[in-house]
Amino acid sequence: MNIRDLQYIVSVADHGHFGKASAACHVSQPTLSMQLKKLEDTLGVQLFERNNRQVMITPIGEEITRRARNILRDVQALRETAKDAQDPLVGELRLGVFPTLAPYFLPRVIPALRSKLPSLKLLLIEEKTERLIERLKEGSIDAALLALPVAEEVLESVSLFDDPFLLAVPHGHPLARRAQVSEDDIAGESLLLLEEGHCLRSQALEVCRWIGASEHEDFRATSLETLRQMVAADVGITLIPSLAAKEDDGIAYIPFRAPAPSRNIGMVWRKATARKACLLALKEVFAQAKTK
Repeated sequence: MNIRDLQYIVSVADHGHFGKASAACHVSQPTLSMQLKKLEDTLGVQLFERNNRQVMITPIGEEITRRARNILRDVQALRETAKDAQDPLVGELRLGVFPTLAPYFLPRVIPALRSKLPSLKLLLIEEKTERLIERLKEGSIDAALLALPVAEEVLESVSLFDDPFLLAVPHGHPLARRAQVSEDDIAGESLLLLEEGHCLRSQALEVCRWIGASEHEDFRATSLETLRQMVAADVGITLIPSLAAKEDDGIAYIPFRAPAPSRNIGMVWRKATARKACLLALKEVFAQAKTK
């Protein structure tokens, strides 16, 4: 048994398909299939059920895959420890960012990163929050920018900044000329929200409960940009994070009176990571970029 065999196990478990798994591992399908069959013979157990249409993992395969993930994570940590000892600010770092933050924050921060950490190659992965947490735990990314709190025992986080919510209304709306709004101004209103799976949806629902508003039941947007366009078209009103607010897009963005609702953006990583020095340097750049 070797590290490559463990990578094959995990890849087949993740993809549920030998062809896709072999492509992900950059080997031919016959090679991957043969190695896994040899491994099953060595272990004396069947890891996968195979037929012409799909691959299903067996109960013992589930347990062995879980242990294989842990071993691969430890191997990656070992490599990172050695690399970090040479220079913690050199090499690749895989950073996850959720969709309602990535296009609005990254353009602010990338120039600063290139200037202050020129030897660091940042690989960006945009996924929804739930998937980013999974990828952090399995070790396929090094850190993620997420809305806090994140309650996972194997992860730790640091707060970077608060991103206040603004009330977004079309220019012709009665509240459009207000300098500020209070919870009383929109109590009983129905707000346009994102579809299930977006962390911004759950955050907005919390704000709705706080201000006494509800969700517009006839529409759910697939993206923040769709939500913005629906407001501009006078379909309804919504909450937009201040980072995502744009000028001259047919929408008035109105701040809330204190205490204003907000989302707390932080950076999250595995407690056992060997990239701590690099991540702390990133943290400083991210925190400073938000204030500019």
